[in-house]
Amino acid sequence: MEYTEISIEEKLREAAEKTETALEKYFKDGWGGDTVLAEAMQYSLLGGGKRIRAFLVMEFCKLFGGTEKAAMPYACALEMVHAYSLIHDDLPCMDDDDLRRGKPSCHKQFDEAVALLAGDTLLTMAFEVAASNSAVSPKSAQLAVKTLAREAGALGMAGGQTLDLANTVAGYKALRKIHMMKTSALIKAACTLGYYAACDKPLQSDLDNIRLYAEAIGLAFQIHDDILDVKSDTATLGKRVGSDAKNQKKTVLAFLSMAEAEEEEALLTLLAVEAVSEYRNSDTLCKLAIWLLSRKK
Repeated sequence: MEYTEISIEEKLREAAEKTETALEKYFKDGWGGDTVLAEAMQYSLLGGGKRIRAFLVMEFCKLFGGTEKAAMPYACALEMVHAYSLIHDDLPCMDDDDLRRGKPSCHKQFDEAVALLAGDTLLTMAFEVAASNSAVSPKSAQLAVKTLAREAGALGMAGGQTLDLANTVAGYKALRKIHMMKTSALIKAACTLGYYAACDKPLQSDLDNIRLYAEAIGLAFQIHDDILDVKSDTATLGKRVGSDAKNQKKTVLAFLSMAEAEEEEALLTLLAVEAVSEYRNSDTLCKLAIWLLSRKK
């Protein structure tokens, strides 16, 4: 499995710059208002992050013959939902982290009330952005908004976070379910929205392959995060290492050895690659799955 001819870092950087420009424009156009709330939203949304979810939206749109213009509003909506989740994750009532991407968390830079409202507003703004996508059909926008709401809600990311906070995990199978909801769900939304940006008459076979790819890289992504929380350092990671141990949270390494976790991550990556490799021009998505195995933060 050799995809080394593709520079994923370069592709991610290019997509991140385009996404950043598009996100900035919403605020320049007044979508975020002009109070401290807008400042807090931009503080957490702009100027950092790999934009992997935005990249997935654009790549899946491209894979099925769509345009970047159609994909970008959905990519921005995903990044807004992701930023909201990070703001809330860092709050004292959740994971209680005071560092994010190498700078103070939103509630440390502003205060808890402003951070809470910034997260809330980014979430609602995401649906406005997705629904206002003028480069797609109304049917596409309807499918996108419905999918994003479902994957971010009680059956997806928010539900997974609730289970995670309960911290009553008894084994790896239960932990995997949490990761499927908390991490894989939003990645699945990104991949699916990319598909809808290109196609408003989806085929079940395509949706099945997209789901398999997204869930596999989502689970692998979370395993890698758990590994980095032990192996990495604060300067590299951009947030406090060892926070899971501090909060007495169960991670993959509570149930698997380091070697077993790395093997599980590799198997999930292979599963993701197999899910999309039959599609023409899927090399970038295959390479991304493999690259995620070696990321340092």
